[in-house]
Amino acid sequence: MMQDQASSYIFILLAVIVGFSLASQAGINSQLRVGLSTPIQAAFISFAIGTIVLGLIALKQGEPWFINEGFNNIPWWAWAGGALGAFNIAMSIYLVPKLGALALAISIVGGQVIASLIYDQYGLLGYPKIEL
Repeated sequence: MMQDQASSYIFILLAVIVGFSLASQAGINSQLRVGLSTPIQAAFISFAIGTIVLGLIALKQGEPWFINEGFNNIPWWAWAGGALGAFNIAMSIYLVPKLGALALAISIVGGQVIASLIYDQYGLLGYPKIEL
């Protein structure tokens, strides 16, 4: 039990670090936009760098790529994650100079909370069903 509680604290700390990273990422990408023409170009560069980093990590892991037993069982909507990521990054870059860090973060977290309530209540998108 004690180890589970310690693991929970570590996971929460990691989630807080992710939140800090997201707030930082929006500001960093907004500055990238200043040197480029549009939020879309800045998002593209951000995704390209992220893709290279993740590709190098995936290669280093040495796991087989793409095709495995579960490949045919992936739901059609699971492929939308990259598109949602592109939308999130591009909109964050666009909105940072208009809203600032705090209003952007509060708005994003508000949307996440609303979506999370729905996903947990109905067990959507692979989340466990956890009634309110």
